[in-house]
Amino acid sequence: MFAARRALTGALQTRAFSASARDLSKVTVLGAAGGIGQPLSLLLKLNPRVTELALYDIRGGPGVAADISHINTKSKVTGYDPTPSGLDSALKGAEIVLIPAGVPRKPGMTRDDLFNTNASIVRDLAKAAAESAPDANILVISNPVNSTVPIVAEIFKAKGVYNPKRLFGVTSLDVVRASRFVSEIKNTDPVDENITVVGGHSGVTIVPLFSQSSHPDLVGKADLLQRVQFGGDEVVKAKDGAGSATLSMAMAGARFAESLLKAAQGQKGVVEPTFVDSPLYKDQGIEFFASKVELGPSGVEKIMDVGKVDPQEQKLLDACLEDLKKNINKGVAFVAENPGK
Repeated sequence: MFAARRALTGALQTRAFSASARDLSKVTVLGAAGGIGQPLSLLLKLNPRVTELALYDIRGGPGVAADISHINTKSKVTGYDPTPSGLDSALKGAEIVLIPAGVPRKPGMTRDDLFNTNASIVRDLAKAAAESAPDANILVISNPVNSTVPIVAEIFKAKGVYNPKRLFGVTSLDVVRASRFVSEIKNTDPVDENITVVGGHSGVTIVPLFSQSSHPDLVGKADLLQRVQFGGDEVVKAKDGAGSATLSMAMAGARFAESLLKAAQGQKGVVEPTFVDSPLYKDQGIEFFASKVELGPSGVEKIMDVGKVDPQEQKLLDACLEDLKKNINKGVAFVAENPGK
């Protein structure tokens, strides 16, 4: 049994995160004891590109760190106390800061219902990051991402340290879901399904572009579109009040962090979907948009165009932009009205 477990751990480490950890990389998780934070921290511990893992939460951070620190990989794990100095120490020197902190969705709740609670949490953590890790790559997982990413941007702007190339909303899960759902329909390996998903990270702002895949016949397939746009609701309902999409989201967050570390360590052609400060629709007053982004040592290297879309997809895109503008403005307005301490 133990031999099998060692083999499984080795396979996970080799297949999921094959790398040589020649560069020192401190990665910080803010909200490490939560439903996303714990599995995310576990996956990061298995990543040989991570040399130091800093775990912070308002409760339970040191406990999660103690547990994960026993895993036989090289990275050093430290859990920090929920104090200003603990938060500062967790952030100092971080190359990547992941923010999954916040409350999860419950049945009947939309991502927007989470806004008031999670907006304050993200605002306060962003202030700490702007002071203690102004040059880090900030990866926002806390929902609603369409609003929380602009909140972080406004805080960093107010502190005079905003770098649009270093701020990311993690939307990888939308692509992960789309590839899996398509593979179930087409009886293929999801690894081979390259589905482009653009827009934002909730409901109608999630726009899969099946016309750009090898299955253009899936354009207009209403039940598939519903699953991709509202896959999170499927999980919330199935968990029956016990949480939201935490495990799959943790995998998506770990995947994005891995891609950033690859790019930082010199690998070329690393492309991920992500919600960033984007020029694509700024002429329509939309400051942030999720599309394929090439990553590099400085964060965002190149933001890729949406490309050619089907007329049906254009309608979805129009609906997305209308909603997205409201979501972004809501985040900006929150900081203006609630600057905090």
